[in-house]
Amino acid sequence: MADLVIAGGGFAGLWSAMAASRLAAEARLPLDVLLVSTGPDLVIRPRLYEADPARMRVPLDDVLGPLGVRREQAAVTGVNLADQCVELVFADGRSEWEPFRRLVVATGSDVRRPVFEGAELVHDVDTLGGATALDAHLRELSSGEYTAVVAGSGFTGVEVACELVSRLKAVAGGEPVKVCLVELADRLSPRLGSGPREVISAALGSLGVEVLLGTGIRRVTPGAVMLSDGAVIEAHTVVWTAGVAASPLAAKVGGSLDALGRLHVDRHLRVPEAPSVFAAGDVAAAETGDGHVTLPSCQHAIPLGKRAGHNAAAELLGLPVTPFTAEPYATCLDLGPAGALLSTGWERTVVLTGPDAKTLKRTINEQRIYPPTGDREAILAAADPDHTWVPKGS
Repeated sequence: MADLVIAGGGFAGLWSAMAASRLAAEARLPLDVLLVSTGPDLVIRPRLYEADPARMRVPLDDVLGPLGVRREQAAVTGVNLADQCVELVFADGRSEWEPFRRLVVATGSDVRRPVFEGAELVHDVDTLGGATALDAHLRELSSGEYTAVVAGSGFTGVEVACELVSRLKAVAGGEPVKVCLVELADRLSPRLGSGPREVISAALGSLGVEVLLGTGIRRVTPGAVMLSDGAVIEAHTVVWTAGVAASPLAAKVGGSLDALGRLHVDRHLRVPEAPSVFAAGDVAAAETGDGHVTLPSCQHAIPLGKRAGHNAAAELLGLPVTPFTAEPYATCLDLGPAGALLSTGWERTVVLTGPDAKTLKRTINEQRIYPPTGDREAILAAADPDHTWVPKGS
């Protein structure tokens, strides 16, 4: 039996393991931690809209190995609270039940797949597999096929649309390229609020991205997209970014869920209906301490993971648990060749744009969201839930 099982090898799961190990090392007490992940890598999901996404990963064992954390490559598909165990399903079809004393559920979220005719032709950047498939597709386009449609003008949709302009130009050999951004609402980026809208609109305009509001996708065929208003766009690339839902594992814990299927947690990130279970990352709906609830984002996944891992370990080691409080909310949005924007607060007040914001975005994407590897002391130091880790030079 593992003392602590962590379900999920994304940002929240990995940083949970790091924080639990840190507390055990600080207390000089033994703690058996098992992390269960479906793959061998931490996938840097916030970067999957970029070209060459296959490189956007960090081997989990480069972080877990120096900590002595065990790892199983399997999917966690069930939770049995009566017997304190989780079901693991391996790639070869085998399944087994793994006992635990404490559990951190950190299995992330998935894009809500479309259900219209031709949905199987639609790409996404939700997973490394999906992003690499899109990358390969773009590189295989032929003359006259350089039009793309992006569905959804949220955070991911805007970043995908802006980056697709340059990605298509890189393979078009000088031929014209076209990107259409389709939004079902009657205003651009409705969930990002009014603060960034003017900057986003100007960036899309400068890149030549056509924005179509108040319409959705009715059908996709090879080479064409029919919109809900009957208009047809000749396009060979469709990327779906319209909404996410929490991992199905969250519903199997037995706690109350929000509209995204996330588990409601208390201030210590425990699931109230399941006292031995903590939740973190995109499966957790946690109060931020300022009247809001965390969002499915890397910005919240890392501190949620650190606090959940710390508290799960604290209970096992007989130490006090501590409340989760989110850092002040901010958004840094990549606008491709048009730069980037930084906004602060839940009202998303724009405070930085253009090249300076782009430099910040690259620093976040290429340095700050990467965990340290190889060096046990550096890994443990980064896992402190009461401090934000900033890599040297960033």
